[in-house]
Amino acid sequence: MQITTSWMRQGIEQGIEQGIERGIEQGIEQGIEQGIEREKTLILRLLKRKLGEINPSLETKIMELSIDDVEVLGEALFDFSTVEDLINWLNTLTA
Repeated sequence: MQITTSWMRQGIEQGIEQGIERGIEQGIEQGIEQGIEREKTLILRLLKRKLGEINPSLETKIMELSIDDVEVLGEALFDFSTVEDLINWLNTLTA
């Protein structure tokens, strides 16, 4: 027979609550990260549709952009006519 004190029950309940909170926080973080990756992938698809094939090094640069830069790129890509326009735009970020 196991005797559980109110302190033990309270400790167990508190541990469960903390575990649930951590799980929710991790789930939210993962969801945000997945959303960012999907946005980057969409921008790459749009660039490829507009400009044709993009070399892997440019794809890597795009996937490494911050979310703010990706959003700006999402608007800027409508002004691009060539891959060179994309390269020039990317170079302005590091200048």
